[in-house]
Amino acid sequence: MSIYKSDQPELVRVALDSLLQQTLLPNEIVIVADGPVPAELEREVERLKVKVQSLPLPLPEAYPLPLPEGKGEKPTPSPSLKGRGEDYPPETGNQKPETIVTYLPQEKNGGLGEAMRIAAEAAKYDYLARMDSDDICLPDRFEKQMKCFEEDPELSLVGGMITEFDGEPENIIAKRILPLEDAEIKKMMRGRCAVNHVTVIFKKADLMKSGNYQPFWKQEDHYLWARMMEHGCKFRNIPDVVVNVRSGKDQIARRGGLRFFKSVVRVFWYMYRHGLISFGYFLYICTVRGIVQVLMPNRLRTWVYLHLLRK
Repeated sequence: MSIYKSDQPELVRVALDSLLQQTLLPNEIVIVADGPVPAELEREVERLKVKVQSLPLPLPEAYPLPLPEGKGEKPTPSPSLKGRGEDYPPETGNQKPETIVTYLPQEKNGGLGEAMRIAAEAAKYDYLARMDSDDICLPDRFEKQMKCFEEDPELSLVGGMITEFDGEPENIIAKRILPLEDAEIKKMMRGRCAVNHVTVIFKKADLMKSGNYQPFWKQEDHYLWARMMEHGCKFRNIPDVVVNVRSGKDQIARRGGLRFFKSVVRVFWYMYRHGLISFGYFLYICTVRGIVQVLMPNRLRTWVYLHLLRK
């Protein structure tokens, strides 16, 4: 997760609390402060560090997630996701699995791609879940997505569906439904993003072999998916909604303008140069995107997003 100076502390708290309410608790929460942040935001991080001390023991061994280096042997795998009782995990010296919080404040703002690069490199475990600082994870998100890696070890990335809300979390204004299987995801990716970025769980090794996150204004995710496709990574989306995303018509309207369009063109140019799309398709998709993201007024663009690109 990345936090930024303009984030609202109360919304960050809700997002962090949703991580602690998971049926499968995370082993580590990595938070990057993307440049200087107010003391109120840092207090939320400190509050989180205190709160994790009272959590029940997580079950990292239900899936192949290694313990932090130097923390002892890995306990015998358990098939159960429940029962975090005193007899779990098996005794392994002084090792006691628990959720840890890693806070990485940065002196300068580097953007989301740079913040995620730093977080991914610092993370101690083999599977990395993406989270925004003002969204809300559904309680069974991690459990459902991690089961996919157990079922298919060849998967590099598992995403899911999102709902979008305006104001209160109950005020759902849209639902983004995407293809489920690898071939259909990659087919859709030729024209628009086919993975909900805020829902993904990566296999860290595959993220790193694809070059990790890189700075790329407003298109860090699509640029990364293109590079992962190029490296033969396997994708899957589960049909369940796993994140409720804070949105609104103002945010949707900002998905346009000349600068935004130029960044989109750069992604598709990369895909053309690396053999992921043809030159004819590059011209076609840039024409369509130019009409929607540059020529359309904000009001009409918002209608297109809500009624044609969302359920």
